[in-house]
This record gives sequence, C-alpha cells and structure tokens, in this order.
Amino acid sequence: MEFCKAFNAKTAQMEKGSPIPVVITVYQDRSFTFEMRQPPVTFFLKKAANLKLGKKPASGSKTPGRGFVGKVTKDQVREIAEKKIVDLNCDSIESAMAMIEGSARSMGLQVVG
Repeated sequence: MEFCKAFNAKTAQMEKGSPIPVVITVYQDRSFTFEMRQPPVTFFLKKAANLKLGKKPASGSKTPGRGFVGKVTKDQVREIAEKKIVDLNCDSIESAMAMIEGSARSMGLQVVG
C-alpha cells in the first residue's frame, strides 16, 4: 500500500496513460526505495507517429523493412533522444538518435527529414 501511495504522489503531475518503468529496491526491514525511469522509446515513437494509443495500442509493422505504418522526422527523433538519454547506454545525442532511429525502423516507421 505504501508503494502505491508514494508512486501515485510522484506521478500525479505526469501525463495520464504513459507507462512508467520503476526499479524497486526492498530492504530487510521491509522498507523500500524506488526509482522511476522515462517511458519506453516505443511509446514516444508511437506518439510522434500519431499511432493509436489507448486500450489496445497500435503495434508496429507486421513486415518491418518492407511495410511502413508511419513516419517520424529527425527533429522528433532528436526530441525523444533528449528525453531518453539518461536511460540509454550512450554518451552523445547523436548516438542516442541512432539507437532511436534503429528502433523506429524495426517498428516499421520511416525516418524522414
């Protein structure tokens, strides 16, 4: 119960419906700490490409590399990279953008611009 109350208090100002990964550390005395991360890259890419988000979110292309389900611009990729760089395993915006572009291509999104 304590975790739910603390989590709800920290996420009250965040956008409704966005998935928030959490790392919980529980100690022997039953106390805990938790660290919130940014939503997954796929969530940001679907939002940028205006794919349906909701009860049954849209998936990527069934045939990535051959069929495209949407488009994202380089500016949108840079914006996502700036948000996610703290969670990614890279040290520059350019390398973060390359990782996100790869995720977009594997989802069936076309990177333009």
